[in-house]
Amino acid sequence: MIPPKPAARPEKVSLRRYLKLFRDDILSAQPEKLYRAWMAEFRTPFFRSYMVNDPKLLREVLNTRPMDFPKSARIGEGLRPLLGDSVFLTNGETWKRQRRIIDPAFEGGRLRDTFPAMLAAGQAAADRITPSAQDIEPETSHAAADVIFRTLFSIPIEHAVAAEVFDQFRAHQRSQPIVNLAAFVPLPRWLPRFHGRRTRETARTIRRLITALTEARQAEIDAGHAPDDLATKIMTTVDPVTGTPLSTPEMVDQVAIFFLAGHETSASALAWALYLLATHPEAQDRCATEARQFMADPQFVNLSALRFTREVFRETLRLYPPVPMMVRETTRRESFRDRTAPKGAQVVLSPWHLHRHTRLWDNPDGFDPERFATENGRACLREAYIPFSSGARVCTGAGFAMVEGPLLLATLLARWQVAPVAGHTPVPVAHLTVRARDGIRLSVTPRTAP
Repeated sequence: MIPPKPAARPEKVSLRRYLKLFRDDILSAQPEKLYRAWMAEFRTPFFRSYMVNDPKLLREVLNTRPMDFPKSARIGEGLRPLLGDSVFLTNGETWKRQRRIIDPAFEGGRLRDTFPAMLAAGQAAADRITPSAQDIEPETSHAAADVIFRTLFSIPIEHAVAAEVFDQFRAHQRSQPIVNLAAFVPLPRWLPRFHGRRTRETARTIRRLITALTEARQAEIDAGHAPDDLATKIMTTVDPVTGTPLSTPEMVDQVAIFFLAGHETSASALAWALYLLATHPEAQDRCATEARQFMADPQFVNLSALRFTREVFRETLRLYPPVPMMVRETTRRESFRDRTAPKGAQVVLSPWHLHRHTRLWDNPDGFDPERFATENGRACLREAYIPFSSGARVCTGAGFAMVEGPLLLATLLARWQVAPVAGHTPVPVAHLTVRARDGIRLSVTPRTAP
């Protein structure tokens, strides 16, 4: 069975129609030809954008000269009420300082320390599930949020503040489009950004709750009895260049992006992985066998036993990259494949199109977890696979996610079997991440003994 993808728009539409499609869902707003194009140019009265699928150009933008292509401020406008000046949105020296403080918390040795919290969240998720035909996305969102609260602040999602943040975030996601007017029309800094009332309210509430958690943790650090979790590690790390730690407002910005990136993206990938396994029962059986063996002795050192499960998760990130597009901006005139991009042009890097590119991947729309063992798969893994971006701005939590994803799959599949529900084929759309338009309905039943 070929996994679903959204229908592409007609080749030619009016600018007004394109902007409406783009605001509703950036995936179905794009023409089919982008799955085979090396580059595409789009012009509006206010800016030019260039989608780049050529691996050589991707390396130039992400790896060779990343500081010449900073994050686009246009896209950040829609996220700033919640994320402030988080590491996801900043550039230049501010971004470098933030990464110097944050990165040590996610180094390899720290993953071993966070493993028990991830495992506990996965086991709690398996306990919450009940046999039924259900939308699995709320369950994966709950599980991923639980991981973040347990690893960041050593509290389960049942904690009152954690539960309220989770509820408010769901409301924020429903009210916040992936882009707002400022993404298309250049606005003076003094003009309002036209965020909806509900978006502003939920962002303020989330940040107030995160501020309370951060201030409480700072008090614990000052008293000398803070738990050894990610929040403590980040808040007690001093930038080796400036000699300063993150202030409380700066930490609130970072916690907001940890929650968005670490919860929303993981929830998306986990839900799509379960759908792919539901529609490919042989692959599900292989994962379930690994899961039962692993859960008999769930130790960090035994994660290598989830080899096929990890490949399933990696293939899921190829077919359904949680962040479907990333936007950079030119700081000077650039030459792209014999075209001149002016200063201030938008450079669109699209994992969604790159991962399904017909001139790069064998069977690009098919589900094949073993593709990465082939010559084509290994080559594409190096040149055309960027679910976490690449280069200097690669997601600092990439290693974290590649432990969390297979582990959560194992905790669920060891106890539960999933199957598709007739008449419910999910249609991917891009909101804050790649989700299903009407949810992902699966039939969940207890797994029988082997």
